Amino acid sequence: MKLSFKYGTKNIAFNVEYKNRKTMEIAVEPPNIITVTAPIGTSEERVVEKVKCKANWIIQQIYSYKHMHFVHINREFVNGESFMYLGRNYSLQIELDLNIKNTKVKLFRGKFIVTAPNKSEDDIRKAMEVWYRGRAKEMILLKVKYYQRFFNIVPTAIKVKEQKKRWGSCTSKNELLFNWRCIMAKANALDYIIVHEMCHMYHKNHSKEFWELVASVMPDYEIRKEWLKNYGVRMDL
Repeated sequence: MKLSFKYGTKNIAFNVEYKNRKTMEIAVEPPNIITVTAPIGTSEERVVEKVKCKANWIIQQIYSYKHMHFVHINREFVNGESFMYLGRNYSLQIELDLNIKNTKVKLFRGKFIVTAPNKSEDDIRKAMEVWYRGRAKEMILLKVKYYQRFFNIVPTAIKVKEQKKRWGSCTSKNELLFNWRCIMAKANALDYIIVHEMCHMYHKNHSKEFWELVASVMPDYEIRKEWLKNYGVRMDL
């Protein structure tokens, strides 16, 4: 559902998604995408009222994105193309092997080596996504285990999923859900994503108490958060 309102001379338009949750959340993504996630049954008037309260912050976020080099990457999956993994760029090398049925991916000597029966862009994309998902699950499980020492609550589940609009989320049952693209971020930014979601096991919103908890575990979280803001647009296939 799309809603909008006037804020001074600007028109603020946003998408609304209703989900089984207790609180409302507002997300601003580059270059100017505003999404509100609201509890099922919330009236349009209540949603608009909430967004109006955050209008100044929303304008500031959109303004900050104007200074980012935001360019959507159109992948071609050809030799020499660059892909991110843990914050570093690796070039793609495609090797044809007509004797195999399934496309294989490995990271070897600074390159993504893709061995495939053909040069199908779709097949290569799918194979690389499978590789990224596997690495993401391994790394995230290790990091959650490491940071568990700071938390008394244990997540009920840890899953790697397709999440277009966020790096992670924490359900009402304390399931931690992570975007598989997280593994493209540099290690300390990935750590921030994980700590952020683990803190949501205590606070389901972004209250002052929530950010104080994040800071108690990760005092420099703002620097890591800033990296995601500047480079996150490149983390995709």
